[in-house]
Amino acid sequence: MALLVELAGRTLALGHEGPGSPEAADGGLILPPGRVALLHGLGDALFYRHGQNSWSPCGWRRLSDPPLRIANPQRRVTADDDVWDDPARHHSSAVAALDAGDGNVLLLGALGLGSPRLQADRDTLAGWYESGAAPWFLAYGPEEEVFAAYTRHLAQRFGRRDRRAGNVWCSWYAYYETISEQQLAKDLKDLTGIPFDVAQIDDGWEQMVGDWQPNAKFPSGMKALADRISDAGLVPGLWLAPFIALPESRFAREHPDLLLRDAGGVPVIAGNNWGTGYHALDLSRPAALEHVRRLIARVVHDWGFRYLKLDFINAGAVPGVRAGGTEREQSYRDALTVIREVAGDDVYLLGSGAILLPSLGILDGLRSGPDVAPMWQNYASDDPSDAMARNAVVNTLHRLWHQPLTEVDPDVVYFRSRLNLLTDQQLAWLRDLADICRFRAVSDPPGWLTPTELDHMTGYLRTTPEIRRLGRYRFTVDGREADFSAVISPSAQAYPIT
Repeated sequence: MALLVELAGRTLALGHEGPGSPEAADGGLILPPGRVALLHGLGDALFYRHGQNSWSPCGWRRLSDPPLRIANPQRRVTADDDVWDDPARHHSSAVAALDAGDGNVLLLGALGLGSPRLQADRDTLAGWYESGAAPWFLAYGPEEEVFAAYTRHLAQRFGRRDRRAGNVWCSWYAYYETISEQQLAKDLKDLTGIPFDVAQIDDGWEQMVGDWQPNAKFPSGMKALADRISDAGLVPGLWLAPFIALPESRFAREHPDLLLRDAGGVPVIAGNNWGTGYHALDLSRPAALEHVRRLIARVVHDWGFRYLKLDFINAGAVPGVRAGGTEREQSYRDALTVIREVAGDDVYLLGSGAILLPSLGILDGLRSGPDVAPMWQNYASDDPSDAMARNAVVNTLHRLWHQPLTEVDPDVVYFRSRLNLLTDQQLAWLRDLADICRFRAVSDPPGWLTPTELDHMTGYLRTTPEIRRLGRYRFTVDGREADFSAVISPSAQAYPIT
């Protein structure tokens, strides 16, 4: 059906396949389920691309410029929805927007599951669902207002979470996989008196990804470690990747029937890390969900961890053949629902690699970009999903509109000079952004810090600055302006002059 619609004084030509007609709604229009297309009349506008998962690139690009995407096909399998990649056309996941150039934007956002996709050129903005059909939200007006209206509709349909993680200390960016029980015992002593709320153990504690029992570096076991963290006055946190398994893991070898497979019956490669491709669990199978259920029960109720960082969870929605033809985003959401039910409402769940719509109302926080890393840019990589501080800042800035729905996790900030290539300006951007997100995490062991660095970190963690937004990339933090424009600009240097 083709018709004209009016939005905030702007007339647009709309075509849609679904039954029914557009209906007026809070802040815009609800469009019928199915494929929709708009003649936007904005010409060579800026296009807002929303990444499919935490690591997928997110930001604004002019329609006449090359699309924002991950060029490396191996990395793309890990960090984006590879099946819908398009090297020639601007494309997006769940929501897209066009900047009219006068302070207004045209937004089209999905209101249901089914791997919603969008694309645009100089004439049209189109959206469709890979599977099934659900309504769309269409709005035109000031940027903050239309994104805020979209979040209200998402909250009504999926729910929202308003728990706060507090100040988090994480082991990853100091020790990576070399973390040990002995080292943690020292660090927990050193953390005494520093205003952290959570101590989260990251990758390196498990026997192998997929085999979730402690390795030889943790001889006392994980319950003893959680008890030690609790005794230090902190919430025990643990890293898990519950939806994946390495090919050499005991789980993959003993339960090949629980791995997601393609149409040829071959286990799907859901991404690449740890020097190999990894497999996804087929979460449409009751036995796989039962495995997840038992894992979370052990970690939370037997061991005592109350903060879970759930990593690589986009693997739960990669393409594959699922039992009963289950839609892949629904399968992902069903598995997260099991985790929430088993963990309980008072356990903080952070998703990394998370997919926005099917995570809403279940996860308390979502990682908003790739790993930070103690360097601004990698001279050998222009991959927008690669681990580097600038990529993390750029992605987070473009996902701040998620905040009414879930905590936005910009990843860690740094105070150490040891093993750190970041300039003072770059460190300030990271810290200001963490304040803007109200999610502050640090990975610096206190023993690595000079007395001055330790004082700076402690003082930072004790403050709760007032935040005001002045524009897309400009804020005030307790009245002091924090301008990220130089981060976004393609001409920004790796080490800008301050």
